[in-house]
Amino acid sequence: MSRKKKLRILISVYDKSGLIDFVNALSKNISLDIISTGGTAKYLSDAGFTVKTVESVTGFPEILSGRVKTLHPKIHAGILADQDNRIHIRELKKHSIKTIDLVVVNLYPFEQTIKRKGVTLNQAVEQIDIGGVALLRAAAKNFKHVLVISDTKDYDEVLEKLKKNQVTQKLRKKLAVKVFYKISNYDKQIGRYLE
Repeated sequence: MSRKKKLRILISVYDKSGLIDFVNALSKNISLDIISTGGTAKYLSDAGFTVKTVESVTGFPEILSGRVKTLHPKIHAGILADQDNRIHIRELKKHSIKTIDLVVVNLYPFEQTIKRKGVTLNQAVEQIDIGGVALLRAAAKNFKHVLVISDTKDYDEVLEKLKKNQVTQKLRKKLAVKVFYKISNYDKQIGRYLE
């Protein structure tokens, strides 16, 4: 990742533990351009960070009681663009879309929800993450150009590598593989619950 430009980060997390420390440490060494969803944006703003809401980037509001937040071409094209492909870069410019360098997402706690005594089907269904899974899959697919964090336990390793400008393809691929296993497990839990 080049230090010549700002590191553009999309952050949308349910589990906010360690997030402030991660972003604070990162911002001391690297210029950041943070994009975030509602609750996470407020959390980061309240901690003193400059944050762009997804709505300000897409020009489209969160709808359906928050069910649709990040499912927009201005977000997903910024994640999925092959930055070595001139056609992709031309299309991004044509539509005024900027690439996203780092995606930090963790999912709604479906497993914890269904373990609660007396949880209803509707309560469980509301904890099925759609946008978060899509963001993670997109970033993991494009690991060559996008770094993805799906687990708070990875903050320290990624922080150290970014600070030293030592993010390798091996690390990118390792984090992408973790995403695909995490999503697979998440979907299995949902399927088992709904059987």
